[in-house]
Amino acid sequence: MAAETASPFPPIHFLLNHLVSPPSLPLTPSLLISILSRTQSCIDYSLLISGTPGQRSEIVHELGRACEDWGFFMVINHGVPQKLLSSILDGCRGFFDLEEEEKQEFKGSHVFVHPVFYSPTKPAGLSEISLEYSQRVREIARGLLTGISESLGLEGSYIDKALNLERGKQIFIANLYPTCPQPELAMGMPPHSDHGLLTLLIQNGIGGLQIQHKGKWVNVGTHPNSFLVNTGDHLEILSNGRYKSVLHRAMVNSNGTRMSIAMAHGPSLDSVVSPAPELLVSSEGDEPAAYIGMKYKDYLELQQSNKLDGKSCLNRVRISAV
Repeated sequence: MAAETASPFPPIHFLLNHLVSPPSLPLTPSLLISILSRTQSCIDYSLLISGTPGQRSEIVHELGRACEDWGFFMVINHGVPQKLLSSILDGCRGFFDLEEEEKQEFKGSHVFVHPVFYSPTKPAGLSEISLEYSQRVREIARGLLTGISESLGLEGSYIDKALNLERGKQIFIANLYPTCPQPELAMGMPPHSDHGLLTLLIQNGIGGLQIQHKGKWVNVGTHPNSFLVNTGDHLEILSNGRYKSVLHRAMVNSNGTRMSIAMAHGPSLDSVVSPAPELLVSSEGDEPAAYIGMKYKDYLELQQSNKLDGKSCLNRVRISAV
C-alpha cells in the first residue's frame, strides 16, 4: 500500500493498526512531568513560509532549539483546513468500525507496494480523503525541513536535495486505542524512535502521547487544529547527533477511545543517509562521523522486521556515543 513515482501522488504506505503491544511496565507518576507552554516549542508555520525576514529568522532559530532540546514541537497556522482534519479522523474511525472480515480485505505486511498510491476503499471516500490529506501534510513536512536545514547552518534546500525528497517516502499510520479499564497495566505503544526525518501527528482530542526528556516521560497535551511533530532517526544521523530522534510511547486510558494519525516522512528509498559532510568541519577542527551511511530502504526494512525497542535500530549504525 505505497507509492514511489514521479506522479503527483505522494509516496505513501498506508497502515491501520489496532491497539498494539502486550502489557508493559505500569506507569510511574514520579517519572512524569507536564509540558508547559513556556517549554513546548510552538512553531507558527505561516511565519516560516510567508513571514518577514525577522519573523522567519526567529522561527528557524526556534525550530533548531526544539530539535536540539526536545526532538518535538507543535505546529500551528499550517493552512490545512479543520474540515479536512476532521474528515480524515472520521474516515479512519469508519475503517476501524468495519466488521473484522472487511478490514482483513486490506491486510498486508509489505512495507513497499509500488508504483501506485494505495489505501483502503472502505469506508467510501477514505481513499480520496487520505490522498488529499497526505499531499497537504507532505508539503508542510518539506517546508519544516527547509527551516531545519537552515537551523543547521546549511542551505535551505540541502535536506530536500541531498535526500531526494521529491521522491521521499511517506507513511500513513492510523492507530486506535480503545478504552482500557486498567490503563496502569497496559501500554498502547512501547517506547521507540521513528525512522525517517519528521513525523506529523494529529489525534481525536484524547491525549496519550508521551515523549522522553532528560530521562523522564513527559505528557504531551492536545491542542485543536495543530500538528504534533517529532524528529526521526535520519535527522539525527544527518545532523551527526546534533538533533536527536525522540523516544516516545502511547498510553491508554479509562476515559475514552483515543485515535491518532501519524504521517512519517523520510528520504527516497535509494538515498544513502549519513552525516552531512558540511557539519563535520568547523573552526575547531574536523568532527568524526558518529554514524555509518545506510540506504534508507535497508534501514526501513531492518526496523520493520524487528519489534519496537527504543533506539535499537539506530544503535546499529552508530559509530560512537554522541
